[in-house]
Amino acid sequence: MTAPSPATDRPTTAESRTTLALLTFDGFLCAVLSVLFLPAYIGTTPFPVTILVAAVVNLLLVLGARKFAVGALGAALPLFGWLFGFGVCMIGGPGGDVLVFQDWRTLLLFVAALMPAGLYLFRLRLESLIAKAQG
Repeated sequence: MTAPSPATDRPTTAESRTTLALLTFDGFLCAVLSVLFLPAYIGTTPFPVTILVAAVVNLLLVLGARKFAVGALGAALPLFGWLFGFGVCMIGGPGGDVLVFQDWRTLLLFVAALMPAGLYLFRLRLESLIAKAQG
């Protein structure tokens, strides 16, 4: 059994909405888990491997959402979930507890997690604008 192609066999509306909701929730989970494991160390050396993992996972989530979304905005839903999760982690808890520290790793996580998927979505939008202008 093959996956539905984006142009011909789109899944039903209920299936695509459910899948997009799950992919958005996966983006939220990716943000929370990447923030929780960001301060990982190997010995005394910082080892923020979750930066790379978040970049790859967000790109894969957007690629997956692209198969079920009609436009680029629908394909960006996992990134919106990631941004919401990152924002939730930035809010301090009771007693001043924080998950996101003012550190170079936090900035690198934010940029690296959004840049590959954001560039992919930008390219898709640019291609659709060029195709619309040509014909």
